Amino acid sequence: MGRSGGYIKQIKGYRAFIPSPLPPDPPLRIDGEVQKLLSRADMALARLDGVGHVLPDVNLFIAMYVRKEALLSSQIEGTQASLQDLFVYEDGNTVSNVNDVSDVVNYVKALNHEMKRLNDLPMSLRLIREIHEILMEGVRGGERRPGEFKKTQNWIGPPGCTLKDAVFIPPPPHETVETMGKLEHYIHGDEVLPVLIDSALIHYQFETIHPFLDGNGRLGRLLITFYLLWKKVLSRPLLYLSYYFKRNRQEYYDRLQMVRNTGDYEQWIAFFLKGVAETGDAAMETAKKILELQSRHRSLLWERKISSPIAVGLLDRLFGKPYVSVKDVAEGFKISFQAASTIVSQFEKAGILKETTGRKRDKRYLYQEYMDILSEGTQG
Repeated sequence: MGRSGGYIKQIKGYRAFIPSPLPPDPPLRIDGEVQKLLSRADMALARLDGVGHVLPDVNLFIAMYVRKEALLSSQIEGTQASLQDLFVYEDGNTVSNVNDVSDVVNYVKALNHEMKRLNDLPMSLRLIREIHEILMEGVRGGERRPGEFKKTQNWIGPPGCTLKDAVFIPPPPHETVETMGKLEHYIHGDEVLPVLIDSALIHYQFETIHPFLDGNGRLGRLLITFYLLWKKVLSRPLLYLSYYFKRNRQEYYDRLQMVRNTGDYEQWIAFFLKGVAETGDAAMETAKKILELQSRHRSLLWERKISSPIAVGLLDRLFGKPYVSVKDVAEGFKISFQAASTIVSQFEKAGILKETTGRKRDKRYLYQEYMDILSEGTQG
């Protein structure tokens, strides 16, 4: 067995990887490049955690960011959906790619459940299984034992590949409970490593064990944010690495595999910390763009002489629900349909809202500029 584990021949002839328990032995070398990246990542994380003191409604920002993360994480697994698809679906309308959108919706539900459960349940195998059950409920792969560790062998490779052609074969089912138990023990142990480095190690170990038949990638990415919240490094769920992993998808897979093949944890940790720093900086930039957009459009309402309390309220509400109808506005502000129609029309003429259906009735409007900010990185 090497530093990270080794490939063990199974009864049926294939060789599955059995990971060594954490922490790595020999111990990690946290110096040079890794130390510099850790310092940079820590600073980016501290700035990001302070964003709640800058944004007028951080909860709206979080709600939108959660949706973006859900979309990006699902796209890594091959779903074809957009943020607009998600908002259309949430608005109760039919979408042609309902299976893909359902994957994203479940991810949002799982993350929200995770945040609520933090109040009364520590990071544990029990909570991991709970989250997996929500993640896989009623979606493709949902028949593959949601919330239960695998009972048959899984593997990683190109679509359609067999066990024989797999790029990587994780531990067999009879090893899963033990390896996950050791991971849980490490999570709750007294090992003194920087939290971000622990987060990188835990993500690697979870993805290597691959304890469920499906959904391991999405759940493993969720655990990064969950762990940082649980350790109180973040006070709000604002760090999501899916865009970084998506943008560097092959390198992400290659670096995980390099740990298994060579025991070089340090190169994976360097890659992970670089992602934390870049992602934290990008989230801050997104927050800045949203603040600038809100300020500019509030000024536009004054210039157009449509800055009534309801108009200002509608603008603020669009940051939480950027896809609306006249009926939504009428019901939301308890005004007549005609009054709501007038305000929506004014917003459309001002270029704030854009009609998306092309219909004469039952029109739907999108806060396009806001959607463009949120959608960065979700196309292609």
